[in-house]
Amino acid sequence: MEIRDMLEQVKNGELSPEDAEKYLKKKPFEELGFAKLDSHRETRSGFPEVVFCSGKPDSYLTEIYRKLYEENGQVFGTRADKRQYELVREAVPGIVYDEISHILKSEKKDKELNGKVVVCSAGTADIPVAEEAAQTAEYFGSFVERVYDVGVSGIHRLFDSLELLQEANCIVAVAGMEGALASVIGGLVSKPVIAVPTSVGYGASMNGLSALLTMINSCANGVAVVNIDNGYGAGYLATQINRLAER
Repeated sequence: MEIRDMLEQVKNGELSPEDAEKYLKKKPFEELGFAKLDSHRETRSGFPEVVFCSGKPDSYLTEIYRKLYEENGQVFGTRADKRQYELVREAVPGIVYDEISHILKSEKKDKELNGKVVVCSAGTADIPVAEEAAQTAEYFGSFVERVYDVGVSGIHRLFDSLELLQEANCIVAVAGMEGALASVIGGLVSKPVIAVPTSVGYGASMNGLSALLTMINSCANGVAVVNIDNGYGAGYLATQINRLAER
């Protein structure tokens, strides 16, 4: 819970001063033995803690999800699999799993989405990473438009969405192979472009390294690059930019 939200709730009589005081006196993390949940992260950064699911032991993952849901009324995790969903859904009400993005989440209903972020993918094979970015931004409160399969091998497809791109506060460009999509978009818009290289491609793409190097070496201005397949990082950064634009 953010401090401003808490103060508004106290002001409106939705939260007692005693409960607010109790929250503020809590330690800034909760000790679980195997994890220290950062319960004050949203207060500090504006974003609650998110779970990286891959590799976590079953009992640890379930308890982390349960505690974060109790703390925030919602919880979001990346890189989950179907088996982990089956485990966690027993502990967290309303948990849903997306098999494309591998996101495992339970979120508050009627969430207000603000601003505009556009997420583009070069090809259909890039959509899992693009969806990780899009759903991350939506979870954190950004309104997201999707423009998929508009890579440079058929660049005319991108031009059909040019007006939408130019209206956005921020654009996420997700591409594998040679990763040229980010440079093309960067040359067409006045807004920040977050480039996400993916590991999609044949042998010489080197599991995304080729796209990463292309994006880092982009001659278009205003292009920033996150790590290979890091849709979550792109969605998070896009939300920060979107929030600033809306202020």
